[in-house]
Amino acid sequence: MTTTESNTASRPTDPTSAVDHETGAGDSAHEPTTVLITGANRGLGLTTARRLGELGWRVLLGARDAGRGEAAAADLAATGLDVSAVAIDVTSQDSVLAAVEQVRGSHDHLDVLINNAGVLGAIGDPARTTAADFLAPYGVNVLGPVRVTQAFLPLLRAARHPRVVMVSSGLGSIAITSDPERMEHAIQALAYTSSKAALNMVTTQYARAIEQVQFNLVDPGYTATDMSPEGTQTVMEGTDAIVAAAQVRPGVTGTFTDRHGVVPW
Repeated sequence: MTTTESNTASRPTDPTSAVDHETGAGDSAHEPTTVLITGANRGLGLTTARRLGELGWRVLLGARDAGRGEAAAADLAATGLDVSAVAIDVTSQDSVLAAVEQVRGSHDHLDVLINNAGVLGAIGDPARTTAADFLAPYGVNVLGPVRVTQAFLPLLRAARHPRVVMVSSGLGSIAITSDPERMEHAIQALAYTSSKAALNMVTTQYARAIEQVQFNLVDPGYTATDMSPEGTQTVMEGTDAIVAAAQVRPGVTGTFTDRHGVVPW
């Protein structure tokens, strides 16, 4: 579930102003940008894969289910895009390490990592939410990005302009969820919202500690996907912030944006 659709008039309205237009389709004149996207066989991840592929990027389409990942990658490759599948379950250290070896077998670096895989988990009355309800959201939404980022750091550090995009949510913003005028204020999803808030802190910690790599957070917005079929944005609109963050110019790190601009913490 991703939100943050209203009350945008007072915020900056051009998140693409941070895009590094100098790099164009790739990080060098001789080789396209290589990007790995987790959870990319459907929804936001799949549309992001297509959009970046259309920019001329080399896309590694990550999916937990190898068959679905291969099918999604084949569909995109059939349109002429440079897309291949990578089997990766972000909750499994063995799967992530195998994915690293698969990528390293064909590429000596990774320009962009997009940690997109996420789950909603139990929603409803926080008083009825148990500790067990936190396991899946935290396992995928927090520990997943940490596991994948840590494993791919050597390949990222080998790139000229490495970037990591963390797909968060407005529901992880304390400022937004504390505002009674916002729709997010009424949503009860204790495990999911706190997992995204945790991801936000993890990302800002990375951004300060690992200066060579740029780490930025995005809120796709309230997008119509399998996770939130009632969403008010199209999947294309939902990927705007992700695509922009994947192309940020050097020096932009530790930010939180959506398609309208800066998201408050």
